[in-house]
Amino acid sequence: MTTQPIVYAGLTFAIAMIAGLYPIYSSASNRPDRLKTLTGVAAGIIIASSMLIVLPEGFELATHSASAPEAWVVGAALLAGFLFMLILEGSGIGHAIHEEHHDHHDDHGHDHVHHGTNGWIVMLGLSLHAMTDGLAIGAAAASESVYVTVSVALAVLIHRGPAGFSLGVFSMHEREHRRESVRDVLIFSLATPVMLLLSYNILSDVQTSTIGLAMLFSAGTFLYVATVDTLPDIHNPISGRKAMMHVVLGAFIMLLIIVLGDFTGVLSHEH
Repeated sequence: MTTQPIVYAGLTFAIAMIAGLYPIYSSASNRPDRLKTLTGVAAGIIIASSMLIVLPEGFELATHSASAPEAWVVGAALLAGFLFMLILEGSGIGHAIHEEHHDHHDDHGHDHVHHGTNGWIVMLGLSLHAMTDGLAIGAAAASESVYVTVSVALAVLIHRGPAGFSLGVFSMHEREHRRESVRDVLIFSLATPVMLLLSYNILSDVQTSTIGLAMLFSAGTFLYVATVDTLPDIHNPISGRKAMMHVVLGAFIMLLIIVLGDFTGVLSHEH
């Protein structure tokens, strides 16, 4: 195994742990507006990464090979990723915990209500979502394209911060002891790197078209997560314009990184 996947695994673990432990050991959870800004920008980066990198590269890998699947199979992989996250969310095993734990008191005028055993269901959903991030990087690394791998990893790493922070806040409300919150953050932080290394090892030995389908599945999960993270704020008549600008800013940042990386040769496109 090359050292590259191991480096990405270490980075995803470190960022998620730091971001998740930060609200547990500080008063940072009292600044919900800052989290909303970071979440919006991260969502824009994920959307741009999906549209500019993961979708076109996944399509190219899936269709430009001797074992290319039918066109509907390519679309089905993208749809499967989107529906996978939708079904999790609809089953109560979702990842969107930002609004409930930052706006609950202001909107309803009373203290937070604990979920009890449902806290574990939310943890499961967050961990499954984190695993799809690992699949995205693992598939990109298996494609042996530095351009694709760095771009996908960058989007995931930026999103790990707000996601880990939200989990830390959520766990503080749900658990009675700090050590239990630390345990939650640790489980969540391990999900992405474990899946990253596992998917990389599996996909490195399969056909190129299969790697492409895995990337398209990941693109579907990216698109769902990015929209769910931002739509509640965008539909809010008070915060909508600001939330929209955060997403646009994130998308522009990712586009700028890709253009500059390609222009300077740092992220040159190759196959």
